[in-house]
Amino acid sequence: MATLHNTANPGDFAKTVLMPGDPLRAKFIAETYLENAKLVNNVRGIQGYTGTYKGKEVSVMASGMGMPSIGIYSHELYNSFGVENIIRVGSAGLLNPALKVRSIVAGMSAYSNSNYGAQFGFKGNMAPCCSFELLEKAVAVARKMGVTMPVGPIYSTDTFYDETQPSPAAVLRDLNVLAIEMEAYALYLNAARAGKNALALLTISDNPFTGESLTPDEVRTTFTQMMEIALEIA
Repeated sequence: MATLHNTANPGDFAKTVLMPGDPLRAKFIAETYLENAKLVNNVRGIQGYTGTYKGKEVSVMASGMGMPSIGIYSHELYNSFGVENIIRVGSAGLLNPALKVRSIVAGMSAYSNSNYGAQFGFKGNMAPCCSFELLEKAVAVARKMGVTMPVGPIYSTDTFYDETQPSPAAVLRDLNVLAIEMEAYALYLNAARAGKNALALLTISDNPFTGESLTPDEVRTTFTQMMEIALEIA
């Protein structure tokens, strides 16, 4: 049923939703890859589309930035619209020095400085995991495409401009965490709570240690290998 943040009708969303952060990247994916794409939600400019990819029904909808935002949209997709799988197709900053800008990584688990998980009642520390089924498929597709896609832990932060000292990026780099982003932790927890599936596929957009960074337009329109891996496993 419709919610405060999503006016789609029952059945408007496919069982699998690709979820970039940027609404314009959702629009790009729909217009580039989906046949007969239909706009099914545009509340607050958070565009959601449903169409077909190679004969399969697939949806794509933006999450906005940060865990509170993806927490709302993924919760509603899982619990109000019957979505089974959400694949985040996002950007990230590299932490592992073996990576470079435009590398693609898959988040097996998500560390975080967020308090998002406290609502679920567990008093310890949580590092929620992705769906192994989706991860296994993504690794197989990447290998078939000839794409090197490291798999490992990622870090979801609440603070893009983080003044913490020592730098969390430096500490996590030494723990072999792959990349830093802002959404996967909440997505993985919502999936676990709903008994659904989630996976974060991330393309490296910047290097926080050197300052190297892609432009917003490059982030929006050139991460096609990641998008194609996600579409193939949808």
